[in-house]
Amino acid sequence: MTVSLTESAARHVSSYLAKRGKGIGIRLGVKTTGCSGLAYKLEYADEVTPEDVVFDSQGLKVLIDPKSLPYLEGTELDFVKEGLNEGFRFNNPNERGRCGCGESFRI
Repeated sequence: MTVSLTESAARHVSSYLAKRGKGIGIRLGVKTTGCSGLAYKLEYADEVTPEDVVFDSQGLKVLIDPKSLPYLEGTELDFVKEGLNEGFRFNNPNERGRCGCGESFRI
């Protein structure tokens, strides 16, 4: 399986990296937190580390630490605008539920 970006997410990431003046893509992961158990982590990446699992998507690198990969396999990262709100949305086929506030999920 792979982890990928939609065109919208890739445009947003590319635009942000251009404003920063550096970067190769994004680093995704999960952390233990919240009422459902797990939360997504997302940060912009400047380099690949030896332990990273690397996916190429839409001309960008998607970097994932090996411990997070089982939770993120098959995930598509999208960037959506809904009214005044905008942000990244994880379309994760492994998710089995989310907490009421939407900050955490369970597998």
